Amino acid sequence: MSDHKTYQLSTLKPAILITTLFISTSTLAAELNYQDQTKLHDIATDVSATRIGSDIQTLVDFGTRHTLSETKSNTRGIGAARRWIKAEFEKISQQCGGCLEVIEVKNTISGEKRIPNPVEVVNIIAIQRGTDQPNRMVMMSGDIDSRVSDVMDFTSDAPGANDNASGVAGVIESARVLSKYKFNGSIVYAALSGEEQGLFGGKILADYAQKQGWQVHGVLNNDMIGNITGINGVTDNTTARIFSEGTRVIETKEQAHKRRFTGGEVDSASRNLARYIDTIADRYIPNLDTLLVYRLDRFGRGGHHRPFNDMGYAAVRVMETNENYNHQHQDLRTEDGIVYGDTIDGVDFDYTAKLTALNAVSLASMAWAPAPPNNVEISGAVQPSTTLKWQKNNDKTTTGYRLYWRYTSEPQWQFSRYVGDVSEATLKNVVIDNYYFGVAAVNKDGIESPVVFPGDVGAFEQTLK
Repeated sequence: MSDHKTYQLSTLKPAILITTLFISTSTLAAELNYQDQTKLHDIATDVSATRIGSDIQTLVDFGTRHTLSETKSNTRGIGAARRWIKAEFEKISQQCGGCLEVIEVKNTISGEKRIPNPVEVVNIIAIQRGTDQPNRMVMMSGDIDSRVSDVMDFTSDAPGANDNASGVAGVIESARVLSKYKFNGSIVYAALSGEEQGLFGGKILADYAQKQGWQVHGVLNNDMIGNITGINGVTDNTTARIFSEGTRVIETKEQAHKRRFTGGEVDSASRNLARYIDTIADRYIPNLDTLLVYRLDRFGRGGHHRPFNDMGYAAVRVMETNENYNHQHQDLRTEDGIVYGDTIDGVDFDYTAKLTALNAVSLASMAWAPAPPNNVEISGAVQPSTTLKWQKNNDKTTTGYRLYWRYTSEPQWQFSRYVGDVSEATLKNVVIDNYYFGVAAVNKDGIESPVVFPGDVGAFEQTLK
């Protein structure tokens, strides 16, 4: 590496094109030097628990939102719920001068165990296009449909207040708040159908995104964000969980072989998306600690982020920490003094607003930030220093890059260095064997993309199969 020149950060000048940089790190206790963003604080405080509560009540009042339920009525069934959601998105769009493109993304499903006869599964989608990179997407989703004990019972009342009117209300509220701003990248607000019958709405939208060529850099699926008292007897409104899978399910044998020797099992794009959201919580959401759960979803269970993971996109599930199973997938009844059913009295609107704010701020930060860098590579085997290389973003947003590293046993990034508008940098005397590394893109205001771990395992952009 002796052929590279060494530059001091303090001597870099904007007029000089520098593509390679050495960084001397005499101490690892590096200050992250993050620039606090007033506008992200403003977004967090703008989220209204009152509006969210009103939206949850409206959804509950449709009686049932089962995927196979009534579609013609204006007051009952999933058809009425879908039309109301679409009208809300259109109302928001009118208030922001037509900033939302409101569409239905749908398909007819039949011959499935839980959908034996043809049923049109309809997603209501609102797209807030970015000013500079309209094809770069971050997404927030929630599920419209509800159910009772028998998954095929589409006539009984199924309020679905927490599961998942809370998530849909959060999506609508995020659209209200974020539509007041303009972003570099696009934000997608998705109300999905068919979740309880087999994650069909997510499959339909993921397939649509791929066919449209969307550059999906993050899906935040919100499924049950309103309950604070668990069946374990714990009442807690200060924590939430973020579920994220490790290595991609579409990983090839060649990629798996390389990962075995270079690491990355806990640094997929989904994992680093989860870390990003966790950091947002620490900085911008008071009294909220998010728990990084290293699992695709709850043990043996599923959610609507999975179809996006199945196609290789970075996607996570955001939800409450303590679930009450007496209020999930239950007929409305009382047995042995225990009240069963997912009714609105089991939803804490302030807590739902807190998790909605977490989503809104995370979406805004990613949409304002540059795209995560592509083609991140690393070298440094049997050397005293570690070198990272990447492809510089070809956009108006990126002004520089920041290197991150942490001990391999640590869940969050510990150390960082801003390296400027370069495509290669070396951390002197930081041995590659002892740490995990990554690169984030930075804009002029200091807002950063998620960190990208080197190689295919950490890439946000890749060939999806």
